[in-house]
Amino acid sequence: MRVDVWLDLVCPWCYIGKRRLERALETVPGGDEIEVVLRSFELDPGAPATAGEPTLDHLAAKYGMSREQAEAAQARVTEIARGEGLEYRLDTTRHVSSFAAHRLLHHAREHGKQLELAELLMRAHFCEGRDISDAAVLERLAAEVGLDLPDGDAHADAVRADERQAAAYGIHGVPFFVLADRYAVEGAQPAELLVQALTAASSEVDDAPAAADG
Repeated sequence: MRVDVWLDLVCPWCYIGKRRLERALETVPGGDEIEVVLRSFELDPGAPATAGEPTLDHLAAKYGMSREQAEAAQARVTEIARGEGLEYRLDTTRHVSSFAAHRLLHHAREHGKQLELAELLMRAHFCEGRDISDAAVLERLAAEVGLDLPDGDAHADAVRADERQAAAYGIHGVPFFVLADRYAVEGAQPAELLVQALTAASSEVDDAPAAADG
């Protein structure tokens, strides 16, 4: 069975959702045999190609919040992340495009390194205050999993294809999980709910050949 996960590498809820999925896969029977494919999604396709203003300032302006309200919202997300073993430093993040990082993630998938690299990218952005739009940063992270950077505009079409598929599915927010092309789970749901969904999807996949024979 395959689980497709639409996410944005600069979305704090997506890192939380990824961690919860990992916990669910450790619990559900046969979880180690489930293929997980990460799909590209940009919450802000118009974000600057190089690191812009602090994310806190961007969110305050975007949603018409005061700085104090934006700080409170980030503090809440940080506390939830901590419950998943993630030490966010959201005050160090900046508003920036994730397109280049998504391209690299598709490159990593071709070499069986996608999940490993995604962990490095998201940790770099949310926990280490690193700029994952910067080619030098991406090169170093890719090297950690034994990869070089892709040439030129490689995998740009794959990123856009994922985003077109997301639009076709009606996906407006991430993370968004599609299980065995049958079940959809939206948002960073608790691991327990993901276990239930994975179990149901797996049962349906297992029953499919018998249903066809009948």
